[in-house]
Amino acid sequence: MDLEVRHLRVLCAIADAGSLHRAARELGLAQPSLSTQLRRIEQALGGRLFTRDRTGCRPTPLGRLVLGRARPLVRELGALVAEARAAATRAPGGPRLRIGATASRALPGWLRRLRARVPPADPTLHVDASANALLRMVAEGGLDLAFVHEVEGSPLRVPAGLSVRVLVQREPQFVSLAADHPAAARHEVRLADLAGERWMVDSTVDGEWDGLCRVLREAGIEPRLLHGDYLTAYTLAATGEVVTVSQPTARPRSDLAIRPLRGDPIGVRLLLAARTETELADGYPELADAYWEVAAQSPLYRAWLDRAPASV
Repeated sequence: MDLEVRHLRVLCAIADAGSLHRAARELGLAQPSLSTQLRRIEQALGGRLFTRDRTGCRPTPLGRLVLGRARPLVRELGALVAEARAAATRAPGGPRLRIGATASRALPGWLRRLRARVPPADPTLHVDASANALLRMVAEGGLDLAFVHEVEGSPLRVPAGLSVRVLVQREPQFVSLAADHPAAARHEVRLADLAGERWMVDSTVDGEWDGLCRVLREAGIEPRLLHGDYLTAYTLAATGEVVTVSQPTARPRSDLAIRPLRGDPIGVRLLLAARTETELADGYPELADAYWEVAAQSPLYRAWLDRAPASV
């Protein structure tokens, strides 16, 4: 087996994530496939690179040696690709603005505003559940901007050299439950009101699963979590099968009740990232206008904002 740069990226991803499960998710691979790749790399290098146990993966002395040489190579190649793609972007007929984002109702308004600029931008959009994957794509030159959310208590791994601007320091996360759920009669819901419920969350969203587990345990509730994408979660919540976390800008539905949680125990930080301050400034004003437009369309969020500190 000849060692390639992609293999070095795999090693760096495993070391950064601290576990094969998290690294596989961020690389978009099945965990068995990543385990097979690691075994082949270790065979090619002649020794174990990571110790693996229930707590995760840690580099061995050989692993630390390899990582010490691999990281500069991966960074240099990433810089080369970024510079080449930036040059292609400036060339006539090249792509104008490559945007990545986690799910948000602000995206249509952001794209619309960018296209309405003088001169107009020509944005493309790449949506991914993993904020860390999007940030890595920006650092490697695959995207110009990434609009992502960071779950409270689960910091994102922002690659060195990226410029970041905070759009919202702490956006509260609401709860979606069946319209006929007893707690739906209240203006705000206590976690204790949902102590017996199963929660559905998308575990591919960085920090979401761990963040909700932490919040529920702090409230004295043993988590009962199911994995599922949020479209499925909202469908099941409407039938009373589960409850789920909801962005405060979510559209109301007749079969769902969206309610703030008392004390706002779940929060996220909204960030825009780019390789340079110039690129950051290129997309931020339109994003801010689009976000606050959809915020104003949510009566519950408007009411929350009226009560919130001015720093939000």
